[in-house]
Amino acid sequence: MAECHIQVLERTFRILEELADGSEEMAPIEKRVNLHRSTTHRLLAILEQNRFVERNPANARYRLGRRLFELGMIAVSRLDPYERAKLRLAELVKEPGETAHIGIPRPGEVISLPNVEGERSVRTPATVGRRTPLPCSSQGKAILAFAPPEQVEAALSQHRFTEYTPNTLTERERFETELKLVRRRGYAVNNEEFEKGLPGLRAPVRDHSGQAIAAISIAGPSFRIAGPHIPALSKRVRVAAGRFSASMGYAGKTETAPGEQP
Repeated sequence: MAECHIQVLERTFRILEELADGSEEMAPIEKRVNLHRSTTHRLLAILEQNRFVERNPANARYRLGRRLFELGMIAVSRLDPYERAKLRLAELVKEPGETAHIGIPRPGEVISLPNVEGERSVRTPATVGRRTPLPCSSQGKAILAFAPPEQVEAALSQHRFTEYTPNTLTERERFETELKLVRRRGYAVNNEEFEKGLPGLRAPVRDHSGQAIAAISIAGPSFRIAGPHIPALSKRVRVAAGRFSASMGYAGKTETAPGEQP
């Protein structure tokens, strides 16, 4: 009996996911979920009765209902992204001992919010509230690399490429090439482009839609955030960003720690 109930739930979730992902103009729902027509419509009738689905008056096809919206809003209202962020930052800091940050995008810049300082005697200090130009930070790169093209265009068209250090990217073409590299490897590097001696590594945090809404980062002195250490450090940053993204509703593929199930 329990297995039967589990199967009903699985079928119901398949229907809801298909209605969420598919167009109303696609094939009939029973074909898209590979269920018998009578089974599908019996489940749809129950969902409709409980307002989880509704019919489109224009074509009588099913679509997601208002009850799902109500539940989603309740779930979002109970999310505390700052507490979740601090949890991931604490996990990230524990092993390498470097200071970790969360940055969120604002027009033309990234603002550093929660952070957890490392315990090393030589470390990057806390920078809550610090504002950095988007193209001059690895947080900005990590966010823009996974942003819609129109958002990237808006950010770059308004940015005045200024040289802050000898490593600052001062040409738009070079910066766009850097974004392609970030997309390919899944993390961004700040090669002391805004402040000499303080490199960092960042990975994007995504929401339920896959939009990059923030970036998790670690920063430290250049003798520790250097070539031979980057592979291991970048892995930790990507794992932390993936866990934070999952807690914010992102269902796409994320980096996992060794031995952890994807």
